[in-house]
Amino acid sequence: MVLRQGDDVLAHLEALMREADIPAASVRGFGFAGLIRFGFFDFERRDYEPRDFRDMEVTALLGTLAWKDGAPAIHAHATATGADFNAVGGHLLALTVGRGSFELTITTHDRRLERRFEEDIGANVLRL
Repeated sequence: MVLRQGDDVLAHLEALMREADIPAASVRGFGFAGLIRFGFFDFERRDYEPRDFRDMEVTALLGTLAWKDGAPAIHAHATATGADFNAVGGHLLALTVGRGSFELTITTHDRRLERRFEEDIGANVLRL
């Protein structure tokens, strides 16, 4: 999948999962980010501490595409760098393609994978 400036990467992945009825997949990618939002999970609050970055190059995006309660559940992490060559990264909460493009490789799996909330850790966990 090749996305262009302004495209919402996570929305496109969700749409692909629905349209192609993908049971599960692995995803990897790289490219330009106009906006990228990373999160660091706070286990006490049971939520992500978000931080936004603009005009970055994503050097690596890795994740899984699964389902939770009948809806696509994307779990992805990424690393990105700015013009200063300092890298930032974490759990991917949002990604809009910047000037240029964003390339994704999606490897589908035959078996449908589901995420379920695990109360003891306060997070959704992939069920194999």
